[in-house]
Amino acid sequence: MSPDTLVSFASAPSTEAPAFDYAGFDQDVMQTYGRFPLALERGLGCRVWDTEGRAYLDFVAGIATCTLGHSHPVIVAAVTDQIQRLQHVSNLYYIPLQGELAHWLVEHSCADSVFFCNSGAEANEGAIKLARKYGHTRLGIAADIDPVIITAQASFHGRTLATVTATGQPKYHKGFTPMVRGFHYVPYNDAAALEAAIAQLNANGPQVAAVMLEALQGEGGVNPGQVEYFRQVRELCDRHNLLLILDEVQVGLGRTGQLWGYENLGIEPDVFTLAKGLGGGIPIGALLCKSSCNLFEKGDHASTFGGNPFVCRVGVTVTKFMEQNDLLSNVRARGEQLRAGLNAIAAQYPDHLSGSRGWGLINGLILRDDELKAPIDIVKAAMDEGLLLVPAGARVVRYVPPLIVSAAEIDEALALTERALATVFGD
Repeated sequence: MSPDTLVSFASAPSTEAPAFDYAGFDQDVMQTYGRFPLALERGLGCRVWDTEGRAYLDFVAGIATCTLGHSHPVIVAAVTDQIQRLQHVSNLYYIPLQGELAHWLVEHSCADSVFFCNSGAEANEGAIKLARKYGHTRLGIAADIDPVIITAQASFHGRTLATVTATGQPKYHKGFTPMVRGFHYVPYNDAAALEAAIAQLNANGPQVAAVMLEALQGEGGVNPGQVEYFRQVRELCDRHNLLLILDEVQVGLGRTGQLWGYENLGIEPDVFTLAKGLGGGIPIGALLCKSSCNLFEKGDHASTFGGNPFVCRVGVTVTKFMEQNDLLSNVRARGEQLRAGLNAIAAQYPDHLSGSRGWGLINGLILRDDELKAPIDIVKAAMDEGLLLVPAGARVVRYVPPLIVSAAEIDEALALTERALATVFGD
């Protein structure tokens, strides 16, 4: 089947498929997600179709993951070709495509080297290990003392035991104690609190190894980092010889209108992590660092599937398409259009909404603190109208469409949002 046929097939509604068995699914699959009663089976561009043939405008994009949307011809062609060549080999051997993707990332960022894995949580796990080794070998933290990584309240860094501990939200810790030792939480965008924490933790000798932050808190409510705050964080890390780690799992690779989230903040991290958009929907993660803190030696870290030929072919395809088609310009323009539209809508509901915030194509519609309705109510109403959105924290509805989204699709999403809000607020 040719790539063109595959793309056409992706958009063709299913007319003979049996009704989806929701009960059977729930019986066979662990119930770790609060799923909407919606079964998706096809996609094309910024749209997806459910098993009943209904189309939805997708402003979730796998939660900021499908960079080029669904069934993009360049990805379809790349995976079709690569699966006929080589899908996986061990990292015991050189993988040319892995080297090609790593070279692109190094050439286009402040990093000097890359470690590939399968997810954002894995990338952050690697960063945590690197920080601990840095603490012991470079800062002289004694072997019997836990190196501390300072993270932010309302952060989100993953669901493994270490990354969920790094996540500064107690609700994610419930039921999984004891948590991993060596983490301390401070308020986000509060440099004074960070400085005080470093002083307290290092009062009896070096203990803090790193500060780990998101350039923009996604799950925490689409909360952008402040430029002055991150300038002060960088200064504090330099003064105390700490690693500055930025979790760019959600905002990296163009989502903010810049290639990297840190470019919005005027600083460079020592280490940063990627996943989501790098593979355009195919699982990949990456840990990037400067040569000054590249402390991993042979045998220190590994990932069976990390950087295999198949996923690296997709990563190379996504990054080249972005660069050759100036996708960042579209992200910036469509982001400005979306924020302006959301602010105009919010102005129609001053008793319920307080505006929008975000960078590029990661944006949040903000509910007032005293609003009785929750983001999930808006998400459900939007779904009924044919628009897929996702909550972000307790007061925000998140808009993260594919980076190829058009001006017409932004206008359509805004119109569908207005219809959904009229239902929710009854105005």
